[in-house]
Amino acid sequence: MLYENLTINQSGHLEVGGVDTAYLAEKYGTPLYILDEQVIREKCRIYADAMKKYFGESSYPLFAGKALCFRGIYPVVESEGLGADVVSPGEIYTALSAGFPAEKMFFHGTNKTDEDIRYGLESGIGHFIVDNPNELEVLDRTAGEMGIRQNILLRVTVGLDPHTLEAIKTGKVDSQFGVPIETGQAKRFVEKALAAENLDLDGFHSHIGSQIFESDPFCDQIDILLKFAVQMRDELGYTASRFNLGGGFGVRYVESDPTVDIEANIEEISEHLNKGCAEYDFPVPAIYMEPGRSIVGDAGVTIYTTGGIKTVEGYREYVTVDGGMTDNPRYALYESAYTVLNASRMNDPADFTCTIAGRCCESGDRIAEEINIAKPERGDLIAVLTTGAYNYSMASNYNRIPRPAIVFVNNGEDRLTVKRETFEDLISREL
Repeated sequence: MLYENLTINQSGHLEVGGVDTAYLAEKYGTPLYILDEQVIREKCRIYADAMKKYFGESSYPLFAGKALCFRGIYPVVESEGLGADVVSPGEIYTALSAGFPAEKMFFHGTNKTDEDIRYGLESGIGHFIVDNPNELEVLDRTAGEMGIRQNILLRVTVGLDPHTLEAIKTGKVDSQFGVPIETGQAKRFVEKALAAENLDLDGFHSHIGSQIFESDPFCDQIDILLKFAVQMRDELGYTASRFNLGGGFGVRYVESDPTVDIEANIEEISEHLNKGCAEYDFPVPAIYMEPGRSIVGDAGVTIYTTGGIKTVEGYREYVTVDGGMTDNPRYALYESAYTVLNASRMNDPADFTCTIAGRCCESGDRIAEEINIAKPERGDLIAVLTTGAYNYSMASNYNRIPRPAIVFVNNGEDRLTVKRETFEDLISREL
């Protein structure tokens, strides 16, 4: 099994967090997102404990809501000591509605509108992560009009290639995110921030990409950030007190993906940071990271009901399911690899080669291609692992298909946390 929380019961069914997927499918219907709360809490604790241990008491992780945003997730991550990385007013509203403290939110976004900025200020956001000089001007002006002094970090790009998927590289020089150090623009960005009348510059944010399994890219990132921070101290008299290193580490989608030792990586990054700070005689800054996928990704399993098998003689076997790109668009977007199981026949040999196709009227609607599972029959449950991140958050109503429910499981217990959309929901805003 890919993860320890996945087991097989006496009926030969897949269990998640001690709960039979067949029971969950009967109770809540399919497609169904299943989240193991204990896995989420364990990952939160690993990050929170390691960051305090190696980076100091002022350092902590920020849960990246873009990976999975709904009201029920925020009490879980808050209770484990995490802050929140939010990228839109909708994410802010969702977190606030769950009682998450605004002062522990960090507000991202490449194009915050005037309304977004005002809403963030009205909400009492702890830090704005300012993406560009234009945003800086509007934020400073609006904060002044509202009588607010706002803490900020500046997003800078370090020009690194972390050897990850092109679509999720965010640290390179030619990027829509942040302001590049290499071109000299980041220095001018800092000068402008220091001249702002209503903003307090706390430090720098940088994000180099997603699905990174080792510490080396983060160490390279720190080298560039630290050199830049030293330059700002020496040339502008400004000493940054905080570095936000962006995303967390990768997760396992298939057996060939490595298992990440998060604490060991954080220790290695800390040692590299401390060595660099000592070399430059620079005070060690507080560190933030923004794990999302690595908090919730492997806590998630999506189950579908098999419609049937379609054979194209001489080509392939298709297994059709009652979901697809509406609840998981990642294959259509990135051809992302997944581990797929016949959750109804876990003890049968996985010797049937097939492509899992969704229900949408779209040739690209597939979950996986040319994989081996136990041969299913109509009504069998198909389980797709590691779907806790970027599945529900990217889901759509394409073909007017309602989005699935979300269920938490926890040591053999289950509870509904997001209701399944209805047909009435689909037209509820239409006049």
